[in-house]
Amino acid sequence: MSVTTQPSTALGHGPAGPDRRLRSGQARMEQRWGLGMALPAITGFVLFIVGPMIASFVIGLTDWTIGESPTFVGIDNFTTMLGDDPLFWQSVGSTLYYAILAVPLTLVVGFGVALLLNQTVRARGFFRTLFYLPVLVPSVASAILWTWIYNPDLGLLNSLLESANLPTSQWIYGTATVIPSLAIMSAWGFGNMAVIFLAGLQGVPHHLYEAVECDGGGAWHKLRYVTLPMMTPTILYNLVMGMIAALQIFNEAYLMTEGGPGNRSLFWVYYIYRTAFGESRLGYACALSWGLFVVVATITVLIFRSARKWVFYLGSDS
Repeated sequence: MSVTTQPSTALGHGPAGPDRRLRSGQARMEQRWGLGMALPAITGFVLFIVGPMIASFVIGLTDWTIGESPTFVGIDNFTTMLGDDPLFWQSVGSTLYYAILAVPLTLVVGFGVALLLNQTVRARGFFRTLFYLPVLVPSVASAILWTWIYNPDLGLLNSLLESANLPTSQWIYGTATVIPSLAIMSAWGFGNMAVIFLAGLQGVPHHLYEAVECDGGGAWHKLRYVTLPMMTPTILYNLVMGMIAALQIFNEAYLMTEGGPGNRSLFWVYYIYRTAFGESRLGYACALSWGLFVVVATITVLIFRSARKWVFYLGSDS
């Protein structure tokens, strides 16, 4: 009785050996090509993001005034920031107050406009373009436009209020109204959020709306039990991006209010700019920048952790 032996492939012999070597060689070549294609992006990330971050942290440990040599002071800049600088806490409070007002307002306006633009109406493309146009306006032009609108004497808003026999406001020139006014201005640029919301709305399965109709539900039930749950991932994305952008507000304070009145709009980034280029205190400005980085990262992590309780993903158990 003869025994037929099969070619051994354990040591690379037989037909499977060349195939395995060919696949491993092809995998190595694809890996080298992938790294080569990604090398410019990796290099740019290291040189223009990681490198400056490390440099700013090192500078934050020094007392460095423009025109003088830096002196190492350890964590003195950070302790001064947290304990002995009232303007720092003023900038923190103003920035958080602005973010709390501006981000929800922009989310609501953007989502509402996206719901309207998702309807089947005539000239829908025209309206989508029209509502996106404010995003294309340069920030400097927007700041100049809204400075005129908010002018308490000759501005458009107060003129409309006077014509309707309503009380006028100081808007950005009043300590109590400057941040709410800037938050209203931020809602004018809802176009980016509206476009993202619109893309999310078009991805909601229509059979879910049909199921609500079969159960006797109306428009409110569709919004409450289908649209909002299905849009929670998109809401999460816009919330995170909007919060990061709001915490870094600068142009409005620089161009419209210069941090006033009474330092009420002294936002965090504007305070960093004023410290670095107005007072020439580069070391302290870098410490302020790292404080902002820690706060932005912390808030982002908290938002993502809270999202486990309210964000719904189609096909998931939660």
